[in-house]
Formats: sequence, structure tokens, C-alpha cells
Amino acid sequence: MKTFKKYYALPAPPEEVYLAMTKAQSIQLWTGADVEFTEEPGTEFSFWDGDIVGKNIEFDFGKRIVQQWYFGEENEPSIVTIKLHPDKKGTSLEFVQTNIPDEDYDDFTAGITEHYLGGLGDFFEEE
Repeated sequence: MKTFKKYYALPAPPEEVYLAMTKAQSIQLWTGADVEFTEEPGTEFSFWDGDIVGKNIEFDFGKRIVQQWYFGEENEPSIVTIKLHPDKKGTSLEFVQTNIPDEDYDDFTAGITEHYLGGLGDFFEEE
């Protein structure tokens, strides 16, 4: 099992980034796919028509989102922690994911970088 950590700069304040990541309508805009999401601990979510599914654990407005992403029932929980840090250009997003299965790591982290973080970046650059 591996851990993935990446920083990503976004040209918007942390509060706007947080809202884009926690409101179903906004998530649907930057993913371009159907989304099931409720900003409430204990609720399950689905992005990209089920390509990413998991459970919401914790929310701290404008600062932090913690989720469990599912890789299958036999694996240890994969925890995603997203921290939003104010930056002079907007927001420095810190993405950390633990317990990514070794065999999935390369493809999965490439997808996170290109589609998840990249989609979020495109969303803010188009404004």
C-alpha cells in the first residue's frame, strides 16, 4: 500500500475551492459527469458515474475535507485528506491519500492528477 501527496495551486480563495469541492452542482461542472454528493459526515458519494466512490468523514469549511475512498472490500481504508491553504495567488491545495494498492498506484495517481486536480484547476481558470 502506498501514499500519494501532491500540492496544487488554484487561482481562487480557499472558501471558493471548498464550495466547488462540496456542492454537487459545482462538482458536476468540473468533473463533467454525474455526481452523488452531500456535504455531511457519514454520507457516501460517487464521482464520474461511480469511478470514484467513498464515504465523507469530516468537513471544516474553507480548510479541510476528509474522505474514505473505496478500492474494494478486502483493502484497508484509503483516506483522502484535502487541506486548503491560503496563498498569495489563491489557494494551495494539499491532497494526501493513504493506502493505495500498489498495483493501482500509477494509473490511479495519474488519473487524480489529470482528471480530479486537473479538472478542478480548469474549472477555476475558465472563470
